[in-house]
Amino acid sequence: QVQLVESGGGLVQAGGSLRLSCTSSGRTFSSYAMGWFRQAPGKEREFVTGISWSGSTTYYTDSAKGRFTISRDNMKKTVYLQMNSLKPEDTAVYYCATAKAPFVVVVADPDSYDRAHWGQGTQVTVSS
Repeated sequence: QVQLVESGGGLVQAGGSLRLSCTSSGRTFSSYAMGWFRQAPGKEREFVTGISWSGSTTYYTDSAKGRFTISRDNMKKTVYLQMNSLKPEDTAVYYCATAKAPFVVVVADPDSYDRAHWGQGTQVTVSS
């Protein structure tokens, strides 16, 4: 059973930056693509970005493109989300997710990720 622990959220002014972390345990982290999702109040959880098991392939939704950067450190079993130029509409609880199967290539498909098991998430609040 994979356990995911997100951290790094907080309150930041519009235009500011945050770096989120997600540490995984319980499975061979380096074999699995990882993704970040977020859920704003009153809205459904949405896919934000994904990274392949090797880190060589990344994907960003339009909302994240140009402002967010996903990366990973397989030795530390951690995936990161660097968020710059934050906007109030980025306010949400951010969650990471692991791929359903190892060596997933299509990191852009939110259905590739195991959305049945989540960590506690980390709150990001962007003030205007």
